[in-house]
Amino acid sequence: MPIAIQLAHAGRKASTDLPWHGGKQIAPGHAHGWQTHAPSALPFNAGDHPPLAMTRQAMDEVRDAFAAAARRAARLGLDAVQIHAAHGYLLHEFLSPLSNQRDDAYGGSLENRLRFPLEVFDAVRAAFPAERAVSVRVSGSDWMPGGWEIDGTVAFAKALQARGCSAIHVSSGGLHPAQAIPIGPGYQVPLARAVKQAVSMPVIAVGMITDFDHAEAIVATGDADLIAIARGILYDPHWPWHAAAHLGASVAVPPQYLRAQPRQFPKLLVKGGGTALA
Repeated sequence: MPIAIQLAHAGRKASTDLPWHGGKQIAPGHAHGWQTHAPSALPFNAGDHPPLAMTRQAMDEVRDAFAAAARRAARLGLDAVQIHAAHGYLLHEFLSPLSNQRDDAYGGSLENRLRFPLEVFDAVRAAFPAERAVSVRVSGSDWMPGGWEIDGTVAFAKALQARGCSAIHVSSGGLHPAQAIPIGPGYQVPLARAVKQAVSMPVIAVGMITDFDHAEAIVATGDADLIAIARGILYDPHWPWHAAAHLGASVAVPPQYLRAQPRQFPKLLVKGGGTALA
């Protein structure tokens, strides 16, 4: 099974408590708090300690840190890396006009707002072995008036594909606390579909896709090439096995798992996918 890692910089959403402890900002001067950085000195929540607007030197340091992380991943033998440019993290902050109000070559027009995320992608792609995959996760919409929307996402996807991106993972939201997300099963699939219609690289859909037939239909109709199962797989770590059983498919497993072959699905588990444990 391929093993991948995600490369991310939280930007102005950094220096916060654990989500299950409320996720509030920990301001500089408090234990474990630090000064955050962002494209512009705009806090995520009103009342937060504001980030510092990044200088060109700071941007270079972040770009180089992404590349260094990719080189470490390569040395570890990881098969793929994914750059996180979604959910209000730093690269998404550069993309959205709500968080990027710079007046230099990295703000204003769409072309300018794409520039730094593309520089980071180029650095990571150059640092990671050419035969291994580099994908990008994006937010297809901020779900906010005047924010980042699907047209920008499509333009970003096309630029990434031209630079050798292996796949694009289409999520949404996370940039503004007043976002109005139309939550429901498959609510982000239309965003993935719009990107899929514009590029030839694989597109990954995600977002409350928990039903086996629903996931299969998204792929079968061509709305996306792959389905990402997030919180659902925390609840059911063997979701892919159960989906395979439901759809009449097989799963390649290390030999020791063959002893767990379910009686009602005698062809579900087949040898492969690893070596036996001692």
